[in-house]
Amino acid sequence: MALTGKDLIAYRTARFFQDGDVVNLGIGMPTKCLDYLPEGVDVWVDSENGVVGLTGAPKEGDEVDPNVVDAGGKASMLRTGGACFDSFRSFGFIRGGHVDATVLGAYEVDAEGNLANWMIPGKTAAGMGGAMDLVTGSKITIVMTTQTDKAGNPKIVEKTSMPLTGYHCIDYIVTEMGCFHVLPEGLKLFEVAPGVTVEEVQAKTGAKLIIPENVGCMVKE
Repeated sequence: MALTGKDLIAYRTARFFQDGDVVNLGIGMPTKCLDYLPEGVDVWVDSENGVVGLTGAPKEGDEVDPNVVDAGGKASMLRTGGACFDSFRSFGFIRGGHVDATVLGAYEVDAEGNLANWMIPGKTAAGMGGAMDLVTGSKITIVMTTQTDKAGNPKIVEKTSMPLTGYHCIDYIVTEMGCFHVLPEGLKLFEVAPGVTVEEVQAKTGAKLIIPENVGCMVKE
């Protein structure tokens, strides 16, 4: 499967989902996971603005309900059995541990599992929305991000100095180069992208990686 970039990241992230999971997909790249769900895996997409059962952007010919939107305010569709409710109930649902997986983007993450994804110092920010609750209330938190920023600086570092969204909250990080598991002893690289070497990943990571004897591939044949 010739997947690269954001498509590869979305494909691999979707492999964490189990059939019947409730998942919260952050704005932007995380929504691409719906395009790559494994065969036989059906998930219920939650949004903190008060809905469970989103299926993504309307397709041509779909009847659009202007009241059904995702967390970014964009039009979405609601599956049969989906439900809308107030934000009080929505955050009770999240804080009660009923979300199986939260998937978010990031400005920077670190080897301790800290997430910075809502504000770059010196720039205006609207706020972190429901992310603070999601990363602490979900059973697992997965970060989808590119290995480096536009300037070529690593987005995975030893210790971030950016304003935090969550402290010690990340379980997995998926980039276009590899998959990482955040462990108490450090950041473990357990898969690499096709054609990418462990050495190349380490060179573009700002933290010392734990390298197991056998490192898998992000795309299974």
